[in-house]
This record gives sequence, structure tokens and C-alpha cells, in this order.
Amino acid sequence: MKIRSTHYQVQVKIFEMAGCVYTRTKGDHLIYHYPGAVRPVVIPKYKEVPTFGLGSNFAHLDGGTIKKEVQI
Repeated sequence: MKIRSTHYQVQVKIFEMAGCVYTRTKGDHLIYHYPGAVRPVVIPKYKEVPTFGLGSNFAHLDGGTIKKEVQI
């Protein structure tokens, strides 16, 4: 399945379903924390967030294994 660019609110729902918790907003970026992750998940408030942003955020979570659970 090909991952397409999505609205930032869709990505917020995906990462909240994966267990991320909203921490703060910095400028036009939403910062989420995932328990055990080394880096925070950063979601820009864009109409269309590029696919590389989604992929890199999943890579920060458990080495990308959470991606299989959410089934995007």
C-alpha cells in the first residue's frame, strides 16, 4: 500500500492511536511523546504533510515496529 500525503489532523489521530501523547506546540509544529522513544514525534501543521515526515516519525517509535500495529 502506498502512503500518501495527508492533512496534519489525520496524522495526529494515527499517532494518538499508536500511543503518542501530546506534549506541546512550538510554532506551527505539534510535539508528541511516545513512551520509550528517544526522540519526540514532530507533526507540522500543514494541509498536506509529506510522506517522508510520516515515515520518519514512525522510525522514531520502537524502530518502526509500531507501524505494523496501526496499519496505515
